[in-house]
Amino acid sequence: MIQKDASLNVLGTDLQPCSRDPLTGYFRDGHCNTCAEDQGSHTVCAVMTAEFLAYSKYVGNDLSTPRPEFGFAGLKPGDQWCLCAARFLQAHDEGCAPFVRLDATHQRALDIVRLDILDQYALRTS
Repeated sequence: MIQKDASLNVLGTDLQPCSRDPLTGYFRDGHCNTCAEDQGSHTVCAVMTAEFLAYSKYVGNDLSTPRPEFGFAGLKPGDQWCLCAARFLQAHDEGCAPFVRLDATHQRALDIVRLDILDQYALRTS
């Protein structure tokens, strides 16, 4: 049986849902939960931008094209998705990282991406 890691976010509080439409997460439970088997560390709750989707497609991970055979409608700007932490860091290094919801980003993302980097892209609500 796969054991989920503790569901805390990068702020140290309860992990909030990332997206149920489209349904995301390694476990397809709407949360950026992770476990030892999640080798991609799908832990960053990212808010898609047109720039990031184009970048992701360019580097070989096409997230925008529908794949009905997998029940995947394709992502569009504004959609929230549990992104691999290393892909987020790569996009940051290339200057095209998407926005991030810190409350829905799993604490295990910090194994790969520093909090101050995630915070640069945090959605601010006021």
